[in-house]
Amino acid sequence: MSFYIATVVVIFGIDVLAAWALNLQYGLAGIPNFAFIVFQAAGAYTAAILTLGPMTASSAQTYIGGAHVPFVVGLIASMAGGAALAAVVGAFAMKRMRADYQAAILLILALILNQFVTTDTSLFNGTSGLANITRPLGSLINPNSTGWQWAYAGLVWALCAVVLFVVQRLSRSSWGRALRAQRDHDAAAAALGCNVVALKLQVFVIGGAIAGLSGGLLVFYLQAWNTGTWGYEETLAIFVSILIGGVANNWGVIVGTFLVQIVFVEVPNLLPQFGYIGLVDALEWIVIGLLWMIAIAFRPQGVIPERRVRAARLGAGAPIRAVPGEPPSRAASRPVGSAQQVPLGAAGPVSGSSEQ
Repeated sequence: MSFYIATVVVIFGIDVLAAWALNLQYGLAGIPNFAFIVFQAAGAYTAAILTLGPMTASSAQTYIGGAHVPFVVGLIASMAGGAALAAVVGAFAMKRMRADYQAAILLILALILNQFVTTDTSLFNGTSGLANITRPLGSLINPNSTGWQWAYAGLVWALCAVVLFVVQRLSRSSWGRALRAQRDHDAAAAALGCNVVALKLQVFVIGGAIAGLSGGLLVFYLQAWNTGTWGYEETLAIFVSILIGGVANNWGVIVGTFLVQIVFVEVPNLLPQFGYIGLVDALEWIVIGLLWMIAIAFRPQGVIPERRVRAARLGAGAPIRAVPGEPPSRAASRPVGSAQQVPLGAAGPVSGSSEQ
């Protein structure tokens, strides 16, 4: 039971990382990235081939390159792999176009890449994938022990804390406010001087890097990489986690990931099998699809909705701009920090924003 609980904790942390990455792209920037799982797979593959060692006749599997790099280097490389693929894809997918066209392009791309990797046996070993990936920290703790499981869980959640700090800072920054502006009305944001294409490409690459990190952590834990686990439907599960938890709310994403990835995906594995083989797995995806429709129909803002970002005025001595039609005496009597107070002549981004 301790071994199983540790496994759930590890997978939960990795799923949270993936959800934060997609939340940056979809929740903050409005990019419907239905190819998200491809970038997670790219990070996992990069980490795998850099730790498997050079390919030999006895390897019984084919892959590109091959090296024996330390675990930390492999994780960094997984981020680089996800970010590099995101930069290539984003170069043509992040053009200014309707969101439904963008979603269709990314979904088609995910299907094409999955089929290419699955059928190619010379570069990616086809459906057999990669195996015998060395578990990290083996020199410190027995990699087959429960202690190793919990140590790896601690590492995963330590990285989650770092990533949460980063995504929170990005969300609260002027860059994050610009992303929200173009998400809500890209034409108005462009008219105000925002480079919409550049903003989307930037957040797409950052999200790809975090996705690659989650893939690297997963492949080191599972010791295997297989195309069967990187289908486009995995992206749908992450989308449902975001929608249920709260779009553009990083804390809500944790709640949504727990409800979808743990309660509705992991818990059914503990139930006794019934019906024909594969029925339980099929029912899981039916439930996930129903959850998506229910969330959109009845609570599109999620369990923990996105909080409005408020920008405070820069200084106590800044003059107050009166509301049109409001008597000057009433404007002067408004309390400091009220939503109606706007500094005149302030240059640059406004400081003191607060969010979730």
